[in-house]
Amino acid sequence: MLGINGPEFLLLLIIGLLVIGPSRLPEYTQKLANIVKEVRRMASGAREQIKEEVGIDIDEVDWKKYDPRQYDPRRIIKEALLEDDTKPVSTGAPAAVSTAAATAVAEHRPARILERLPEGEPAPFDSEAT
Repeated sequence: MLGINGPEFLLLLIIGLLVIGPSRLPEYTQKLANIVKEVRRMASGAREQIKEEVGIDIDEVDWKKYDPRQYDPRRIIKEALLEDDTKPVSTGAPAAVSTAAATAVAEHRPARILERLPEGEPAPFDSEAT
């Protein structure tokens, strides 16, 4: 309770009794009891209002489903990489490209020509580039 242990609570209670005094103590205890009753009534009213408007009881809600820790991207990626689910290929799917076909396609591509600037010449500058 607010980081207060037993002896600290007793000390605060004794200080409160000394400050309030024995003459006003019954009045303040009655006020405290009324505040506690009002808070309980408000909490049960809020629970009933949620049940009426949403249609579910708070005790029946699966709070684990709404836990944001379950959406940790590192955990999701790790699980996706570790799971071994080989899905069967459907009959209408295209066949996988073989390595021989891939090398044949690569052989027909033209070679890239790299143009180098002469030594010491600055690279072209485009003033309109962002």
